[in-house]
Amino acid sequence: MEEPSKQAISQYSDTSDRLALRVAVLSYDTNPETWYSWLEKRLGVAGNVLEVGSGTGELWRHVDSSRATLTLTDFSSAMYDKLRGLDLPQATVQQCDAAILPFPDAHFDLVIANHMLYHLDDPELALKEFARVLRPGGRLRASLNGRDHIEELLALGASVGRPSPILGAARITAETAPDLLSKHFNHVTMERFPGDFDIPVPGPILGYLASWSDEPMSTAQEADARALIEQRISKEGSFRVRKNMVLFSATKP
Repeated sequence: MEEPSKQAISQYSDTSDRLALRVAVLSYDTNPETWYSWLEKRLGVAGNVLEVGSGTGELWRHVDSSRATLTLTDFSSAMYDKLRGLDLPQATVQQCDAAILPFPDAHFDLVIANHMLYHLDDPELALKEFARVLRPGGRLRASLNGRDHIEELLALGASVGRPSPILGAARITAETAPDLLSKHFNHVTMERFPGDFDIPVPGPILGYLASWSDEPMSTAQEADARALIEQRISKEGSFRVRKNMVLFSATKP
């Protein structure tokens, strides 16, 4: 298996806790329709389906897979263990790297890459693999964030000495994805998920900041961040975080 990106290894190789902390923030979305409900309407889960970078498998706790034969993959041993524990009898779980998929050519009807491409050192290699394992006319659904996604959290983290490593390391964003996708796929379209995050308490925000590093937040960092968060909540009623989550759809020629 090819070595995954250093950033992905540091974030996810031996634990699923960081991902769980980030997913928790989704529950504070101002959109009455959840990300997973919105996504399900656009995925068209049917036939032979591959999800790359499945993480904890949270997607399949919300999306109906009864019309599909699922293959779920992740490079992380911790995520692999989580995926194996899912109650999905029709799913096969495999630990592998996104840039070297152990599947034959033209094998899948649908490939899903849900918020994972920006963790890769070379996302174009993964896109080539996605195209290779898709049947002609097969569909890709890939979600990404824009560079202004969660700017308020990024600014807060930087102000207390807790910068995020993810945005700076990202080799693909919602802004750069169309050109990369168009090299390997036809009919590339994008749709932005409406809404923002409206967080009324400090806990989820502190957890999100904590998820950015192996090192725990120092007492001073946590105190400073909490004070800034509580000040914003006291003044505005909540800590508002703008999001820029985008779903890309494409087909294999």
